[in-house]
Amino acid sequence: MSKNRPIPPLTLASTSPFRKKLLKRLGIEFSVAAPGVDETANPGEDGRALALRLSIAKAQAIAATIQKGLVIGSDQVAVLGNEVLGKPRDRADAIRQLTLSSGREMHLYTGLALANAATGIIQQDVVSYRVIYRTLSLRQIEEYLDLDEPYGCCGSLRAESLGIALLKELSGPDPSALIGLPLISLVEMLNAEGVDVLDSDHSMHLQT
Repeated sequence: MSKNRPIPPLTLASTSPFRKKLLKRLGIEFSVAAPGVDETANPGEDGRALALRLSIAKAQAIAATIQKGLVIGSDQVAVLGNEVLGKPRDRADAIRQLTLSSGREMHLYTGLALANAATGIIQQDVVSYRVIYRTLSLRQIEEYLDLDEPYGCCGSLRAESLGIALLKELSGPDPSALIGLPLISLVEMLNAEGVDVLDSDHSMHLQT
């Protein structure tokens, strides 16, 4: 973006500490807002469609409250066979999810939406990841839960942390999508809105 055109306010429509940490990698100023969106799946809705719908709904919920600026919405859904795995309700549900996942292939769908509050334009994408689990014993599952406490993650998996030890294979286009916010797609969307994250004129000092 030109030095004469400051970037519009940027808001992350999420209270997830994982997404906040990921977005900080881009080195641009942003605020955080809770979208308050019901994440219940619609009857017959598949994982990809659910991740995209919720991402758009989150971005729209915050964009509707401001006059100008860009709003990022994102949501991640895990699909094992025909079952959509959300965040575990409790430890027992986490054990159930990981027991079901043991030795099987799971697909992670991470939706992304960037809404321009002034124009109403919404860019959207879904990034998929293929995950194959090792065969896991109940002891391994319980010890993993004790050590990693992945209760805020869909499918009870924190692949960026100790959860990698549960896995046999990963394949997908963007490792940041696996954690919960597809930065490669987001950079492209921001560019389409005239925001170049490599422009030092508007970048803040990167924080660890």
